[in-house]
Amino acid sequence: MQMNWQDIADSVASLWQTELYKAGDTPIYLSQVIIALTLIMIGFVVVRWVGARLVKRALRSSGASENTVFAFRRLISFVAYVMIVLIALPIAGIPITIFAVLGGALAIGVGFGAQNLLNNLISGIILIAERPIRIGDIVELEKERGRVEEIGNRCVRIRRYDGVHVLVPNSYFLEQRVVNWTLVSADIRSVISVGVAYGSPVETVRDLLRQAAEEHEQISTDYPIEVIFEDFGDSSLLFNLYFWTSVHQPMDIRRIQSDVRFKVNVLFDEHNIVIAFPQRDIHLDTSKPLEIHLKEPSA
Repeated sequence: MQMNWQDIADSVASLWQTELYKAGDTPIYLSQVIIALTLIMIGFVVVRWVGARLVKRALRSSGASENTVFAFRRLISFVAYVMIVLIALPIAGIPITIFAVLGGALAIGVGFGAQNLLNNLISGIILIAERPIRIGDIVELEKERGRVEEIGNRCVRIRRYDGVHVLVPNSYFLEQRVVNWTLVSADIRSVISVGVAYGSPVETVRDLLRQAAEEHEQISTDYPIEVIFEDFGDSSLLFNLYFWTSVHQPMDIRRIQSDVRFKVNVLFDEHNIVIAFPQRDIHLDTSKPLEIHLKEPSA
């Protein structure tokens, strides 16, 4: 029994000292690779944990914006990751010069297998540097609209107004058309259209529409509220109400528009203004009796 345990120990020791690669005259053993990977993984976990705590503390105690803190965290984390690798390899006994030996093979592997990964990684760095989108921005891409929650190494996490998270590759924001509603300012102009019946007092309609917007507390008074008599429609007189509001969530505009419509409906009822609906006039020729044809049901 003692011999069997000794054989197992010798086998484990032999496997532990298995030579995996030889960089010039320097052999690389399995034990060194395992130790290096363990140190790197522990270091990465510690950096992420410490980074998250420092970000929360910085946001609470300083006046820096979320985007500034996030950009510094990404920069410091990248430097920390590089330092961890450079420290972990010598501790494990792996010389740094191995990168020069493995450079050619690594370049070939990257060229064939990691093009998209590197593309998104570099795109993420450009997004943080140029800041065409920022954390908290409301963006619209194709049929998706939501708030940017995180700009990661590979993708951007967007939370739609219905609570669903969408992960979009970083390269998409540099290669495709993206609408950023809050890039320069959170103030957004909105419009509400309404049609009233012919014969309605248009000046009263104009005043009531403006009143509905002015009485809403979230509509900005820094910009003019405008009512445009848009057109003479087929069945109604068309008006557009333009106003500005500050947007912080994707649903903000829709909620404010809904509130204004409720208010407009109440004001129109109080002043007997009829909101028009499609109407069609039918003219009958009464100069002769109307002909009525009855079709017999088929057997």
